[in-house]
Amino acid sequence: MKSDAVKRGIERAPHRALLRAVGCSEIEINQPFVGIVNSFSEVIPGHVHLRQIAEAVADGVRSARATPFEVGTIGVCDGIAMNHRGMKYSLPSRELIADSVEVVAEAHAFDALVFVTNCDKITPGMLMAAVRLNVPSIFISGGPMLAGRMGDTALDLNSVFLAVGKVTKGEMTEAELEEIERLACPGCGSCAGLFTANTMNCLMEALGVALPGNGTVPATSSERVRLAREAGSQVVELLKRNITPRDIVTQRSLHNAFVVDMALGGSTNSVLHLMALAHEAGVPFSLPSVDEISRGTPHLCKISPSGEHHVEDLHLAGGIPAVMSELRGLLELQAMTVLGRPMDETIARARVIDNHVIRPSSNPYSPVGGLSILFGNLAPEGAVVKSAAVAPEMMVHQGPARVFNSEEEATTAILDKAIKPGNVVVIRYEGPKGGPGMREMLTPTSLLSGMGMDKEVALITDGRFSGATRGSAIGHVSPEAASGGPIGALRDGDIVKIDIPARKLDVALSDAEIAARLATLPDFEPRVQSGYLKRYIANVTSASTGAVFRD
Repeated sequence: MKSDAVKRGIERAPHRALLRAVGCSEIEINQPFVGIVNSFSEVIPGHVHLRQIAEAVADGVRSARATPFEVGTIGVCDGIAMNHRGMKYSLPSRELIADSVEVVAEAHAFDALVFVTNCDKITPGMLMAAVRLNVPSIFISGGPMLAGRMGDTALDLNSVFLAVGKVTKGEMTEAELEEIERLACPGCGSCAGLFTANTMNCLMEALGVALPGNGTVPATSSERVRLAREAGSQVVELLKRNITPRDIVTQRSLHNAFVVDMALGGSTNSVLHLMALAHEAGVPFSLPSVDEISRGTPHLCKISPSGEHHVEDLHLAGGIPAVMSELRGLLELQAMTVLGRPMDETIARARVIDNHVIRPSSNPYSPVGGLSILFGNLAPEGAVVKSAAVAPEMMVHQGPARVFNSEEEATTAILDKAIKPGNVVVIRYEGPKGGPGMREMLTPTSLLSGMGMDKEVALITDGRFSGATRGSAIGHVSPEAASGGPIGALRDGDIVKIDIPARKLDVALSDAEIAARLATLPDFEPRVQSGYLKRYIANVTSASTGAVFRD
């Protein structure tokens, strides 16, 4: 066992003394060591209850005759970090999480790992760490928050962001906004829609690294605790059989994850994180390959913000196994899972219980996936849009650019009602280097949606969008402006052409004109000159590669 490095032989007597100091018995020292990486935090709603989940995991580990050790890592709540300096740290935290897990797992020679996670960058960071370390591992999320209720209306965090736009437009009072604010988030769990956290937790099932139910069993359900206990015992079985993350995270399983992602119409951030995971696992996966999967996958679910359903409805409809059962012909069914058997056996008994929530593949919302990858002279390396959340009249659009060099500038213009119907709002210098940190920009998109302009105004950026974003919001434009990308050449009034069905994003300028304009721009001056973000700017790569660090 790997843990023999810290407990076997007379020369390890000092190590054993320290293990006894933390309460280990002779039996516990001699058993396999299982690290429980818990991202508990009192400031993140999706993580505030993870002590209970980790305790259940530990119970499962002990029942399988192994010794659990709980350790921690950091986390950022994207909702609380939104629209201020804090959002610069959200995506960069992914790399810190991966590195911190590597450090603590290697330093203490854990034989296996259970990752207790839930939100946004925390789950992807842990996934990257798992394939990097490649010791037997399993994931258990804290589960989705239940939707809030106001009478017969279901609410979630996005309801609050949209309400701010309605107040700005004069269609809602501040008192009505406050009522929504109080009711939208009723308790613990990752925000109730198919935003980034819940998208990634669902995709962990498709990847095979988590047990069925991981993405959809509500945070407040006793079933979530039982699932955590099962994860704890199952990781010991993985250890016995020496099934490691790189046996599971393969070309096959990444294909499955992207297929399910397209069928769900998940967060655009999932593309960024799955690309980063593929890079960490040494599995080649390009954006054109992702687009090919999108073109061949039917869109089966419309979960908030794309529709009125929430993740709890998806669970009651059969969950991710049921979605996968509708996609059997598109999946790599021999991909391995943490159950120690291939995916076809894992989903063999799954069935759709509610075909209003999970449509049959013969009657999809769209014959193509809910995420689209766009290319063109504005995005030579690609851009991503949640096409499932775009109004039909905005699937093809062209209009004059309104160019802003930061989210704050664009937000001010929207609040001042300076954006007109037909405009294409361009927010640049918000990419991985330029932001830095590729901030999510839910505030400008939700303001436009709340003001009723999401069917009239498009928005493109080299930054990111929250999974809660809806409307013609195109992100991850690559290369970014800070790296000399064509988006840096745009000027007010340039005609931007968007054709989502044709996967095109262009500006009505010749290549020569774009090159001439870029040649006149001053060298990019980083916005942050100290601390972790300075190091992040120096090492981060393009969004088209997952915004990973340089090798």
